[in-house]
Amino acid sequence: MMSCFFRTSGIELKVVEKFSHVHRNKHVYDTKLWKSKNTGFVRCQSRESDRALMQKWKKTQEVRALNEMAVSTTPTTIANTSISNGIGILEFLSGKTYFITGATGFLAKAVVEKILRTAPDVGKIFVLIKAKSQEAAVDRMKTEIIDSELFEWLKQRHGKHYQDFMLRKLVPVVGSMCESNLGMDAYLMSEIAEEVDVIINSAANTNFKERFDVSLNTNTLGARRLMDFANNYCKNLRVFIHISTAYVNGEREGMIMEKPFHMGESITKQKAISEFPPLSYPVLNLDSELEIALYSKVAFEGNLEDQKMRELGFERARTHGWHNTYEFSKAMGEMVINSMRGDIPLVIIRPSIIESTFEDPFPGWIQGNRMLDTMILSYGKGNLPSLLLNPEAVVDVIPIDMVVNAIIAAMAKHGIAGKPGIKVYHVASAAVNPLLLSDLFKYSYEHYFHSPIINMETESIKEMKLFSSMDDFFSHIQKEIAQQRRFTISGSNSNASQRIQKKCKAILEHAMDFARSYQPYTFFRARFDNSNTHNLMESMSEEEMKRFRLDVESVDWEDYITNIHIPGLKKHVMKGRGMPK
Repeated sequence: MMSCFFRTSGIELKVVEKFSHVHRNKHVYDTKLWKSKNTGFVRCQSRESDRALMQKWKKTQEVRALNEMAVSTTPTTIANTSISNGIGILEFLSGKTYFITGATGFLAKAVVEKILRTAPDVGKIFVLIKAKSQEAAVDRMKTEIIDSELFEWLKQRHGKHYQDFMLRKLVPVVGSMCESNLGMDAYLMSEIAEEVDVIINSAANTNFKERFDVSLNTNTLGARRLMDFANNYCKNLRVFIHISTAYVNGEREGMIMEKPFHMGESITKQKAISEFPPLSYPVLNLDSELEIALYSKVAFEGNLEDQKMRELGFERARTHGWHNTYEFSKAMGEMVINSMRGDIPLVIIRPSIIESTFEDPFPGWIQGNRMLDTMILSYGKGNLPSLLLNPEAVVDVIPIDMVVNAIIAAMAKHGIAGKPGIKVYHVASAAVNPLLLSDLFKYSYEHYFHSPIINMETESIKEMKLFSSMDDFFSHIQKEIAQQRRFTISGSNSNASQRIQKKCKAILEHAMDFARSYQPYTFFRARFDNSNTHNLMESMSEEEMKRFRLDVESVDWEDYITNIHIPGLKKHVMKGRGMPK
């Protein structure tokens, strides 16, 4: 057995998502727009102080709490009347028992919140948490889930009974995706197997540069261990939801359809056989990849082990047509659970780049730096004045609340049908509402121009300089660093000069690292077809469409970036640092 050969890893299980509906004119960041005489860009200006905005938000939340309290206390038979022609989402959620991995992370935490907010009469939600003891798991659940600001609406609804409600619904399970039997206690494992209706696998190692063995252990073998548990023990399971990523499609180009991966399928193979005459290609074999990881780990043992295992991951990924270890290991995770699913209804959700909430439960909530946010914040701080990218390339962004809604709607649809099979859903925007990378940074510039980060590295924000070739980008960075060095050293002592030179070198390395790491995405030449997701939305009733919005076509990206997303980053990621007092 190769499934248990890795030692337990210290990887954090990550997640992502959530959702609901609030009216646009009620979101926290109320703004007015006007045209700049100089640039012609649209700018945003806050009309209210943070304190006034918070008071306004609280009043809005109180009204919503009263309205949704009335909905939640309406008899189920009456509620079902309004959605009788839809999927039947609320009816399915009611009374079900869930087992969720990665629940302390971004996406799964949002899924938990949405389920508890829309269907408070659910059964238990077992959450797999990496911890040394049950007590430690409870503490972590309280700190990272129950006390999270994401759950503010539920706190208001339940008041002093909030914690009791949450502890009745949430059951922490000590375990790890990196251990055999998921590291679970045998008694609790038996209880979950007997009761669970839905499994949601949202645990993942999302590090592009992770060691090959570590990434495989979570993203590929972890998925296999969970499906093995589902197949062998969970006899009442209605549906298995696996959270993947749209970027498992690797180096594919053009319109990418919502098709599952099968064992041995690779991007390199697909490209080779499409040529005439067909070209030779390396064969992808999961067991061989696991053996390579195992034997290389032993061979590389020593001071450079981590670096060599990371390089190995990139090498193996690129050999088979993926950009990095993350994409490769997630694709193999899809392959293995598809091959093992048997009669279990399997749903694979492939989101694109998940970012902050659009409106539900409130606009702008985000946890940690997501894929784009490191660039956006570095630019706002003055640390990333230029970037290597194709200005006409599209960045595929999807608000987390829409991903959460897709997960819950697909879960209900396939859980109700109960038919064996596999269905893939791309939850993405570029095919129907594209956002150009150049526009992303134009909107970011407009936000920071009017609302800069205090103590940023430069006196004022400058428009991002974009380069489409690595040579031009590298030459520009060197010139900028040399110019800054000459300017600052002229009036500095030797110690200050050394510090400046060190800082300039760090900026250069930072910019080049960004360019190399994100080049596959800043020159991305594909779109993710979302026909299955569109059809899922079309199968909803009007009431379900309001509660579980999937209409990414309605997102105004300028408004989202300038008035929702970046303010959300400042509040929830920067925690107000660099903001006016």
